[in-house]
Formats: sequence, C-alpha cells, structure tokens
Amino acid sequence: MPERPRKGRTLVQFAFFLMLGGFAALTNIVARYLLNFVMPFEPAVILAYIAGMIIAFALYGRLLFDGSESALSRRIIRFAQVNLLGGFLAWVVSTVMARILLPAAGWEWHPFEVAHIIGVVTPAFTSYLLHKHYTFA
Repeated sequence: MPERPRKGRTLVQFAFFLMLGGFAALTNIVARYLLNFVMPFEPAVILAYIAGMIIAFALYGRLLFDGSESALSRRIIRFAQVNLLGGFLAWVVSTVMARILLPAAGWEWHPFEVAHIIGVVTPAFTSYLLHKHYTFA
C-alpha cells in the first residue's frame, strides 16, 4: 500500500489532536463552570486549565504521539512548559474578553462562558506544534 503524503498525515494528526483537545477543553469548561460556584472566575480558569491539561496529557501520550522514546518525567515537564504558555494565553484572552471586550461590545449572553471558550481555543495550533516537535518528540 502506498504511503500517504506527509501533508495528509499531518492534517489527519492535527484533526485528531483537535478532537482529543476538544475533549480536554470540554473537561476544562465544565470544571470552570463548577469551580465558579466556590471561587471567582479568574482562579477558576486556572484550576480548570490544569484539569484539562491532565486529561490532554493522558490522551495525547496514549493515542496521538505514541512514538516518544523520552522519559515520562521529561515529557511531563515539557508538557507543563507548553501548557503554561498556552494556559497563560488562554487566561489572558478569557479575562480580556470577559472583562473588557464583550462588555464593551454590549455582549450579554453568557459572557464568561463565551470568553472562556474563546480563550481555551486560542492556543490550539501552537500547542499542537510544540507538543509534536518538543513534548513528545
């Protein structure tokens, strides 16, 4: 059977990354919603992101980037580094959207949920590249 062109494999892998990441993001969103019952929005976003990170690490390591020869501790450290960057970006985008942009636009329909979803989606492409070529390389 002929080998698929590299570009096609990369697109399929990125789509699978988005699907798995979507599940981790759903975990993140649900956790943030539940955490908001006991704490303010900003710390809830941070704790929810950590919950999503744990799910994502398990899914990516088992189902997507299965060829890694590096030690588990190295992958965990690198995963945390990439996600600290992504988490910071998600937190900034979520907070700016919820506290500044959506109110300025007159947005009233679930502004914190919409802001958080946009924030969580923002680092998807850079996270894929960094996980593929750094975390699980």
